[in-house]
Amino acid sequence: MAMKGFQQLMAEANAAVPTIDVAEAMSTHQDGDAIFVDVRETEEWMQGRIPGAVHAPRGFLEFIADPASPMHKPELSSGKRLMIYCGSGGRSVLATKTLADMGLDKVANIAGGFQAWVGTGGDIET
Repeated sequence: MAMKGFQQLMAEANAAVPTIDVAEAMSTHQDGDAIFVDVRETEEWMQGRIPGAVHAPRGFLEFIADPASPMHKPELSSGKRLMIYCGSGGRSVLATKTLADMGLDKVANIAGGFQAWVGTGGDIET
């Protein structure tokens, strides 16, 4: 079997999960209907994030999402829509696919990630 590269994995993830643009993400954030999940590394998280976001580094995502895990964050099993973001959208689309594969059906990737959020004037907290 041939190895799948990251580009193929990302293309498959993009085809399998919903992706929203940053304008829709900002509107959803204002409504308060969703939980924003930041899958970046801790160093990135510490530099700034979308206000109210839950930190779930991609390397620990399955453990944080699974209610049976001692690392579980209950926000991820709240039943609310989960808006997933990373720095620019690559890691988050893979993370969104992972969450969908785990059975979470109300998930969406934010296109362009945190860079797009900041680039369009979105509020951040540190």
